[in-house]
Amino acid sequence: MNAAQTAAFQANGGFPPSAVSVVLVGAVFAVLLVWGVWAMRTAYVGWAEQRISQRQFAGVVIRFIAMYLVLTFFLLS
Repeated sequence: MNAAQTAAFQANGGFPPSAVSVVLVGAVFAVLLVWGVWAMRTAYVGWAEQRISQRQFAGVVIRFIAMYLVLTFFLLS
């Protein structure tokens, strides 16, 4: 955005455009963490009730950690 567009956005919105980016990235991480806790809890219950193996449970945890690290790298760098 050029200077005039940035000034118009800030005058009408009351906040700079860069604040929108921070809010969106924060929302993505909040949703990711809530989903990850849900997925790992569901996998833990399945493992505790012996419906899935320990290897499958570890796979869920490792996939979540990998997804979190990849999103962190792409969104925060």
